[in-house]
Amino acid sequence: MRNVLFTLIVRPIVFIVLGLNIRNYERLKKQGPLVVIANHNSHLDTLVLMSLFRGNSFKHVRPVAAGDYFMKNAFLKWFSTKVMNIIPIERKMTRDFTGMFQPILDELDQNGIIILYPEGSRGEPEKLSKYKSGIYYLMRERPDVPIQPIFMHGLGKALPKDSFILVPFFVDIFIGETFKCDLNRKAFMDEVTTRLNQLRDEGNFKEW
Repeated sequence: MRNVLFTLIVRPIVFIVLGLNIRNYERLKKQGPLVVIANHNSHLDTLVLMSLFRGNSFKHVRPVAAGDYFMKNAFLKWFSTKVMNIIPIERKMTRDFTGMFQPILDELDQNGIIILYPEGSRGEPEKLSKYKSGIYYLMRERPDVPIQPIFMHGLGKALPKDSFILVPFFVDIFIGETFKCDLNRKAFMDEVTTRLNQLRDEGNFKEW
């Protein structure tokens, strides 16, 4: 059902109604284990990222999402688990990072393709927020897993935070080269910032 819904509904909306200009698609790894990191401005971000994968690769794609938000009512829970197949994570302070991230680690051990956002929650349209160090504490547990940075531009206007009205808006997707975790936290977080900033700068976008 998940693949059918994406084929008949989600991908036509993403590729036809919105229209995607994908840069360096050949860089996208089609097999896991893989962690995809991206900027986060819109409700559509995850659906767009998932739509980049097809066939057998798509079966392994699992976005990480806030369990307290996506499990709060019956419809959202059904859509999140049956269509998007999210890995729900509780947003709460804890020092048990390994326990918190165990469902993600288990999926990576099964060659999963994980989607997550270093910024955490959605930010202001087309503006990068400071990246949170949760990505480091996850990746230090699996330092050999490749990380694929992707920058998206336009979704913050097509369907921004707190909006539920889709505005057709051309979307640019920039896919970067994979890299791996540096066990030095500051060095790793600096690299995450640099990688996503470089992809953003490739577009040479003007301020909204």
